[in-house]
Amino acid sequence: MKITYSIIAPIYNEIDNLPELYRRVKEVMDASNETWELILVDDGSTDGSTEKIRELAQQDKTIRPVIFARNFGHMVAITAGWDYARGDAVVIIDADLQDPPEVILELAKKWKEGYEVVYAVRSEREGETWFKKVTASLFYRIIYKITDVKIPVDTGDFRLMDRKVVNVLKQMKERHRFPRGMSAWVGFKQIGVTYKRAARTAGVTKYPFNKMLRLALNAITSFSYFPLQVATFFGFLSAGVAIFAIPIVAILRIAGSHFFEGQTTTLISVLFLGGVQLISLGILGEYIGRLYDEAKGRPLYIVREAPEDTDN
Repeated sequence: MKITYSIIAPIYNEIDNLPELYRRVKEVMDASNETWELILVDDGSTDGSTEKIRELAQQDKTIRPVIFARNFGHMVAITAGWDYARGDAVVIIDADLQDPPEVILELAKKWKEGYEVVYAVRSEREGETWFKKVTASLFYRIIYKITDVKIPVDTGDFRLMDRKVVNVLKQMKERHRFPRGMSAWVGFKQIGVTYKRAARTAGVTKYPFNKMLRLALNAITSFSYFPLQVATFFGFLSAGVAIFAIPIVAILRIAGSHFFEGQTTTLISVLFLGGVQLISLGILGEYIGRLYDEAKGRPLYIVREAPEDTDN
């Protein structure tokens, strides 16, 4: 059967949100009078979400469960959704209903106008702390400035992509994934649709500060050499300071000045240069570690259960 829309929802401990997610997606997609499927990718849930997904799939054949063998992460779950999606248009949506399913039809309108990537832009963010809003806003703007690809600001993974775009994304098998950056990198005809991001319906966020920091690091190192350039800048800066300082210190010593006597100045210099070196080594190690992960060639994910018919 030809499928028009594939809706991908990564699931990790969302048992309280699953029934409402299914109800609202079904209500919206049935109103479109198009064929659709809901791909629920269970990312190693431990709260009973796996059993709930199986139960919903038995009730409605439009639900296609993809059950991971363990937790592989939100971004990898999106990738698995791409692999199993059969639709002409593929939508990524969060299971916590902060991304309202009703917006899918607005994304679809732009797709029907000829746009191949339609991303949802957050005009408001309900139910989030000022710290989360400020850091998120800062994150998007820094990423936009320093990465090689211009990733639209205030956008998450909530978006609709044409089948041809998904086919290209499926060829990109890097382990440290940033889907919103990947979909910007591939190009094609893109446009944004603004929406009001709702508060989480139930449960707790799966992206605390440490995970957001890791996400930012993935985004920067996947699409920019800026950290390496910063390390190089500090290296030249340190060398420049030394070049200018050496003759000045020599002249002052010859003149009999006691300004640079003692160990304090030496200690400060050593600590500064040591800090620059360690930071530079850490940046290099981050990039080398990613090369090591890629070289191992392990699969991105392992499924315990999945539909037999895929678009692979």
